[in-house]
Amino acid sequence: MRAYERLIKYVQIYTTSSEETGVTPSTPGQWDLARALVDELKGLGLENPSVNGHCIVTAWLPASPGCEGAPALGLLAHMDTAPAFSGEGVKPILHEHYDGGDIALPQGGRVIKAADFPFLAGLKGKTLITADGSTLLGADDKAGIAEIMTLCERVIAENLPHGRLCVAFTPDEEIGEGPDHFDVAAFGAKYAYTVDGSAAGSIEYENFNAASAKVDITGVSVHPGTAKGVMENALLIAQELNSLLPPEAVPARTEGYEGFFHLDALTGTTASAHMEYIVRDHDREKFEGKKALLERSAAQVQAAHPTARVELALKDSYYNMKEKLADCMHLVDNARRAAELAGLTPAVEPIRGGTDGARLSYMGLPCPNLGTGGYNFHGPLELACAEEMDAVVEVLRHIVELYSK
Repeated sequence: MRAYERLIKYVQIYTTSSEETGVTPSTPGQWDLARALVDELKGLGLENPSVNGHCIVTAWLPASPGCEGAPALGLLAHMDTAPAFSGEGVKPILHEHYDGGDIALPQGGRVIKAADFPFLAGLKGKTLITADGSTLLGADDKAGIAEIMTLCERVIAENLPHGRLCVAFTPDEEIGEGPDHFDVAAFGAKYAYTVDGSAAGSIEYENFNAASAKVDITGVSVHPGTAKGVMENALLIAQELNSLLPPEAVPARTEGYEGFFHLDALTGTTASAHMEYIVRDHDREKFEGKKALLERSAAQVQAAHPTARVELALKDSYYNMKEKLADCMHLVDNARRAAELAGLTPAVEPIRGGTDGARLSYMGLPCPNLGTGGYNFHGPLELACAEEMDAVVEVLRHIVELYSK
C-alpha cells in the first residue's frame, strides 16, 4: 500500500486536540485512531503493538540478523490535528496529474492559488490530496504516520537489513503535550526522528524556543455617563499593553530566525479582558528578552492604571533542540545523505515552530525532524503530495539502512 492511501484512511478519523479539556488525550477521537493503528501494526507483524493509558501507541521491530549491534532507531509522528481549524468530517479529494494552476475546493469558495504558493510549481504533474475546503486535511501529522507505517511494511516484506526499530505515535502534539507522558527509557531508542515537517527532503534540527503568555485584566466598569476619572476600560488597557510590543515582531512580518509575539486571542468587556500570546525566538537570549519585555509592559500598564488589575502568567513550552543535537550531528548528516539517495535535494532549515522532537531531545532522546510531503498546515488550504510521500518513505528506508551499518 502506498503512503498516501493510508493518509486518506487516517484523515477521516476525527482527532482534533483541545486545550480546554484538561485530560490526556485531550479528545476521545484520538483513541479511535490509536486503536486502529495498533490493529494495523499487529497486522504488519511488529512486536508488541499497544496503546497505553495516555494514548501513546508503541511497537518495535527487532534487529535483523547481523544488525543486532546497530543503534536502536526511533520513528515518531503525532495523531492529533490542530484545533486552529475544524478537523471533523474530513473529505479527502485526489487531484491527479495536477496542472500547476489554482486548485478550487468545492466548499467555502476556497482556492489554493498558485500565485500565493510558489511551491505548487514544483508539484505539477503529480497527485495532490486536499480536503474539500470545509476542514483541514490532517496531513499534519497523519502523513508522517502513513509514511512510518509504509516503511515498516516495506522493511518486513522486503527483508531489508535494519537495527532495532522503535515506533511511536503520540497524542496532543498540537497543544504542546505530546511527550508529557512519554517514557524515553522504555521506548528504547538511542536516536530518533520525528516525521512531522513539510516538503520531502526537508531536515530540521533547530526550532523556536517557545512560551505562552496569558494576561487577565480587571477593569473598573461604571455607567459611561458618570465615568470620568473612574472608569478603567479593560479592552483599552489590553490595546495599550499590546501597543508596547514592537509592531514588526509579529508572525506576518517575520521569517527565518526572526522571533515574534503572536496575540492569539483577545476577549472581554469593559469590566474584564483576557489576552493570550505565544512568544517565539530561536536565540535563547533574545527569547528571554522577549519574555522580559512582556513583563515590563504589563508592569508599566499596571502602574498607569492603579485601580485596575493586570495579571501576567508566563509559561515556557519548549526549547531549541539545536542545543541538544550539537553532539549528534550524524543524525542530520545521515538524513541529508538519505534524502540524496532518494533522489531529493535536502534542505536543512530552521523550524518556525516546534515538534515533539524538541522536547524529546531535552528528555534524552536526540530527535531532529523530517519533512512529510505536506504543505499549508493548520487550515483548509492544506495539501499533501502522493509522490513526495513515496519519496519520504524512501528517505526513511535509506536512514534505516545507513544506521544498520
